[in-house]
Amino acid sequence: MTPRNFQGLTSGEAARRLAQFGPNAPPEAPPLGFFAIALRTLKEPMFALLVAAAALYLFVGDLGEGLFMVAGAAASISLVVVQELRSERALKALQRLAEPMAHCLRDGEQRRIPARDLVPGDVILVGEGERLPADGVLLSGDALVIDESILTGESAPVTKTLAGDGAELAFPDPGGDYTPFLYAGSMIVRGSGVAEVARTGARTAVGGLGASLAAIQGEPSPLQRRTGELVAKLGVFALIFCGIVIVAYGLVHGDWFEGAIAGITLAIGLLPEEFPMVLAIFLALGAFRLAGRNVLVRRSSVTETLGSTSILCVDKTGTLTQNRMTITALSTGHGINPVPEAPSADEHRLLRAALRACSQNPVDPMDRAVHALAAKLGVTTAGTPIESFPIRPELLAFIQSWRVEDGATKAAKGAPEAILRLSHSTDDERARYKTVVEEMARRGLRVLAVAQTQPAPEDRLEEASFAVLGLLAFEDPVRDDVPHAVAAARRAGVAVAMITGDYPATALAIAREAGIDAQAGFLTGADIVDTPAEQLPDKIRDIRVFARVTPTSKLALVEAFKDDGHIVAMTGDGVNDGPALAAAHIGIAMGQRGSDVAREAAHIVLLDDRFASIVAGVQLGRRIFTNLRKALTYVTAIHVPIAGLALAPILMGLPPLLLPPHVVLMELIIDPTCSLVFEAEPGETDAMLRPPRPRNEPLFGTRDLTLGAVQGFIVFLAVMSVYVIDNGFGVPEPEARGLAFATLIVGNLTLALSNALPKGVSPFARENIIFWVVAAAALSILAAGLFFPPLAGLLRFEPPDGIRLAFAALLAVSAGGWYGMWRRLIDF
Repeated sequence: MTPRNFQGLTSGEAARRLAQFGPNAPPEAPPLGFFAIALRTLKEPMFALLVAAAALYLFVGDLGEGLFMVAGAAASISLVVVQELRSERALKALQRLAEPMAHCLRDGEQRRIPARDLVPGDVILVGEGERLPADGVLLSGDALVIDESILTGESAPVTKTLAGDGAELAFPDPGGDYTPFLYAGSMIVRGSGVAEVARTGARTAVGGLGASLAAIQGEPSPLQRRTGELVAKLGVFALIFCGIVIVAYGLVHGDWFEGAIAGITLAIGLLPEEFPMVLAIFLALGAFRLAGRNVLVRRSSVTETLGSTSILCVDKTGTLTQNRMTITALSTGHGINPVPEAPSADEHRLLRAALRACSQNPVDPMDRAVHALAAKLGVTTAGTPIESFPIRPELLAFIQSWRVEDGATKAAKGAPEAILRLSHSTDDERARYKTVVEEMARRGLRVLAVAQTQPAPEDRLEEASFAVLGLLAFEDPVRDDVPHAVAAARRAGVAVAMITGDYPATALAIAREAGIDAQAGFLTGADIVDTPAEQLPDKIRDIRVFARVTPTSKLALVEAFKDDGHIVAMTGDGVNDGPALAAAHIGIAMGQRGSDVAREAAHIVLLDDRFASIVAGVQLGRRIFTNLRKALTYVTAIHVPIAGLALAPILMGLPPLLLPPHVVLMELIIDPTCSLVFEAEPGETDAMLRPPRPRNEPLFGTRDLTLGAVQGFIVFLAVMSVYVIDNGFGVPEPEARGLAFATLIVGNLTLALSNALPKGVSPFARENIIFWVVAAAALSILAAGLFFPPLAGLLRFEPPDGIRLAFAALLAVSAGGWYGMWRRLIDF
């Protein structure tokens, strides 16, 4: 039975079996519900302090104020829970995008479907570099060598044989050599084949590990850990300071209740508990936004790095080009001929040998192009495949042996220099073919040479020598959006280097068409290998075209660019690209044509394999980084006046300004502002006109901390000035408190807009709609607190004079908005 006879299941039967057997996926941990997240949130120091304040009001103070505190704390917790649920949904959507895919036959057609949709009885196509998606039996294919160490612990791979017709198959334990049994999770090291799925989901050999894997919790990123440790330390400091204020207030004023309220208010003001929430939400929603640009983030930490990329090392085929190979010319050694309507005898032999050197179930675009042309011209293999010999680094050629009418033969296709070396051709023949290859390459065509042995007895096949039959020239046009994307990357200070296995002249032609800098010429993989590692950074500094590159050379390139001070993003799709992808700061695997090995080693999976998506990801990465930094600066800034206004009146002998209910209201404004407004802000208009940020620049460093502290201190001075002046002129305490709190709210909103708004973007642009919704809600609550007597009584406010309110608002806008005005007046 040959592979082309397989039909697979019908769609209807597959749907019926999916309902019967369930998805081909391990057990999943149940998602966190509303109450689980709420319970976890209540364990945070911030909410413990709010609960303590509410309890004090309920049992010692005013019942109305206590109930207000409970309602405010509940609203604050609900906001946090809603944000976490939003992040959970985004992460779930990302997990669905990251699910492995499988090539299977349905209704007689080859389809690429999610591996979770496989069912027993499905016929799947498997190949080198893939993880097997289910347990099955091998029905047809090349020599399949599989690494089953994930199940057996044995590092030595095992060889598989074909299953016999009609045999009763019982799965033994994994690890056996020369059996037809394939196990989910194992990796195909060499070969390709066709298999029938026997077991899926929890019924597979690896399925028993599913429950324990589902119970494993994801690790926070290093930045999240550092932030969590910082908040924990500040929490301890806040609690200590809280105790000191309570004791001091009680001893000096003799009012222990007010002392407890003042201490709790100060502790809440000192604790920037929004930091972990902001990081978690930005990383989750940032990854989700990147997925919308077809950039799937596998490791959250790369979101922090993406915007600082300084060089993009990209494959040519499928990334810069369309990966739609067509044979446009061929040569049998004398000139270049267009594809004929009817092949000559020599051209027929050339195409038949090329077809014999291709996979019988083609996945590679070049193999598909050969199959398509052969079918169009009526060329067939006329034989039975015996054995395959995959490409090796020392011989860039694919060889297959065939049983034919006159005995047996070998067919080979690959790099022209490899085929010419394999065939032991004469000097004249080499020179003739070299001239043709160079002309094809200058036209931007990709060239493969084809050779074949004369038919010989099967036991004497190893002694047969190869003869070159000719050349095939493939065209793979550059994607339409590539020149624009390359130009955008260069304007952003991001260099673009093209890495290909093609002939140098082909590489240079494609590079010029794509807009890649080719003025410094090219470097080959052999040149890279021959150059000492310490000299390589200098040698490649200005070169952006690399031809005839092997996976080993890729790794050396990554290390050299890193040594030269670059933040390196490297693309790859092959089995041997894993080391280079892992070594790069940002490893980018191809989602459509990449191997599972490459995807597992990479930090990012490119869902559409397009270069333009990489550049769009860099732009979005810069936006995420900038907005996250702005949000953290804002959180720092707004906690300075809260803490200062909780402490300063006590030290100055004035009545307390901020009480826990006021801080609750502030938190109801701060939380959605930092997690919704900043996350949704568009990027800076000149973000892709700036060079990448330095590799050692932290996300939130001393400069940002200082800026936040200065901004917050100016807002504190404005609010405190209003409160001191009112008290000095004998304004009633509730009225002075209300006016000062109004100043704080307006200053907070202006501070948020000042920090979040990108340069060149109008405050009233459509992108800022979320800010205006939050601002409208905050100002409505403020107005109700000042002018609605029941709420004003709970907050201990009285309506202020209109003129003084207008003056305070103007002062607040100045104190919160000075930075934004200054940033627009100078080139920041």
